Amino acid sequence: MSQHAITLAVIAMFGWGLWTVLANEATQTIDPELAMILSYAASVVIALGYVAVQNEPVVLERTGVTYALGAGIFAGIGAVAFYSGLSAGRVGVVATISALYFVVAALIGILVLGESLTLQNALGIAFAVLAVVLLAQ
Repeated sequence: MSQHAITLAVIAMFGWGLWTVLANEATQTIDPELAMILSYAASVVIALGYVAVQNEPVVLERTGVTYALGAGIFAGIGAVAFYSGLSAGRVGVVATISALYFVVAALIGILVLGESLTLQNALGIAFAVLAVVLLAQ
């Protein structure tokens, strides 16, 4: 994997970590639905700004647009559940369990997309699930 990809992944990790803490604080003072709407509105502004400074044409292709809209639907479902979970429970538990989305993605990759499962991958998934069980108690 390239150093650039790793750098971006680390930035994403810190961004989502801070997002989780701030989202939790927001749900303590305003309705989780409003907190979610404001959070994602700010995200859209950031995304539009990023696209604008890239100075590259935006290419629309039907299949990609369809997948992107589907991804948005599931991101919205996840966001509603996440913000509602924050307002009802502990941030450590809600964030930890919801962060296991990569297990769902990995399993779909293996079962639907034909990706291979190595022993190392299987152990990583198993340890992640174990970590959630231990943290959620």
